[in-house]
Amino acid sequence: MELEKFLYRYFGFSSFRQGQKETIQALLNGFNTLAMLPTGTGKSLCYQLPAYLLKKTTIVVSPLLSLMQDQVEQMKVRGEKSVIALNSFMSPDQKREALRQLHTFRFIFLSPEMLSVPNVLSAIRNLQIGLFVVDEAHCISQWGYDFRPDYLKLGFIRKKLGNPLTLALTATATSEVREDIKKQLNMEGAIEIISSVNRQNITLMIQTFHTYHEKQVQLLELVKKLQPPGIIYFKSKKAAELTASYLKERGIGKVEYYHGGMEQEQRVLIQQQFLNSQINIICATSAFGMGINKENVRYVIHFHPPGDMESYVQEIGRAGRDGKQSTAILLYAEGDEGIPLTLLEQEFPSKEQIDWLFEKIGKQVHLQKNALDDYFGQIGLNEIQSRIVSYFLEDCHDVRNVKASLLSYIQHRKEVKMEKLRFVMRWIQSKDCRRKGILDYFHEHKLVQTPCCDRCDDSMIMCTAQMESMDDASPLEQEAWQQELAKILLTEKIGSI
Repeated sequence: MELEKFLYRYFGFSSFRQGQKETIQALLNGFNTLAMLPTGTGKSLCYQLPAYLLKKTTIVVSPLLSLMQDQVEQMKVRGEKSVIALNSFMSPDQKREALRQLHTFRFIFLSPEMLSVPNVLSAIRNLQIGLFVVDEAHCISQWGYDFRPDYLKLGFIRKKLGNPLTLALTATATSEVREDIKKQLNMEGAIEIISSVNRQNITLMIQTFHTYHEKQVQLLELVKKLQPPGIIYFKSKKAAELTASYLKERGIGKVEYYHGGMEQEQRVLIQQQFLNSQINIICATSAFGMGINKENVRYVIHFHPPGDMESYVQEIGRAGRDGKQSTAILLYAEGDEGIPLTLLEQEFPSKEQIDWLFEKIGKQVHLQKNALDDYFGQIGLNEIQSRIVSYFLEDCHDVRNVKASLLSYIQHRKEVKMEKLRFVMRWIQSKDCRRKGILDYFHEHKLVQTPCCDRCDDSMIMCTAQMESMDDASPLEQEAWQQELAKILLTEKIGSI
């Protein structure tokens, strides 16, 4: 089969991107497939093209409403009409009508939580499923960094659907996570299409500072000089808001903040404004980025250290999707690791909270949801903590065993996450090549291009594409411009490594 012919017929492209053809070929040959493809390389095409060739319904499980809605809208713009997203935005009447007409859709997008709803699952079981797709499949893994209990049920759901041909998609997953994904989905023996996490067009840089103020001043200098658009990541909602105001007050235009605490409508508006270049700089938490298909992001700055390399690689991968030179800069001030440490502690209920909760539960086996929610509220569990406890209490028959399992799980997860954070801190402080450190984490052993990072080449010539356009400048002006860039990015007097 000449896949390029069908690629051009359905999408107008003459060639495949990295990993796409191999993934599609494996599926068409009838093999369950796990594909790890870099952010921005067109993972959605890996299930859209097979869907047209298999001529059966494709189910796409996606983690975010905004992500699935964006994918649906993009497909409609391209002319695909038989596509629908089943989500909580639908009214009861709309949902009933959608389920009644479900057999008429080629592509059905829904969250794992929606797929677990009995009448939805029942309707989908009546379809001829050609392909079952799990997007952002790392959410399945017990090693992953996002606890979504309903992702853990997808193996059971898949079995109820008759174990259809399955594609698991992710951008970042270690070998341990990939094995766990296959185990949880009951697709042992699946073909793996693993592309490198290395993005050669993104130059990597880390700068260190003694104080928060020094770091803030350097951030201002960077956004003044670097060519937009850009994304600045924070570990704190408040820090994202305050920094956006700080930049505006100092003359930086077209800058806004974004985080998960904002109203849905406001978040959608900010996303669209960024995509349409009405906003050039986003000060955001990790809530921003998934499903934001903007090709010309020229830089990503991390104001706080990430909690793990997976999220860091995924976030910097939002730069340079057009293949042009881009930059990832991490700004580290002494003591910054306290922020991800605090967040890690907040992710799990404390032993004291668990002791109180199980004392209240006593020997009850089947708890009403409202009673359980009331207990959660009394001890101040947040949404993630509540999901974890609810998952362990679901269908429990021995409360004592559940408590022991829950405490064991929390201890294990903390240790895993602490080791991930320790790796990040070692990487920040290392004297070795930045890119090699990332590749080592993902067990890749490839030659690294030079120049690639601030460790490998102090002149940072590859970063020159980031400054304001100098296309008409003379060679002498170009040379002076490069020297100025090096001065801005690699200044020693404020503690650069």
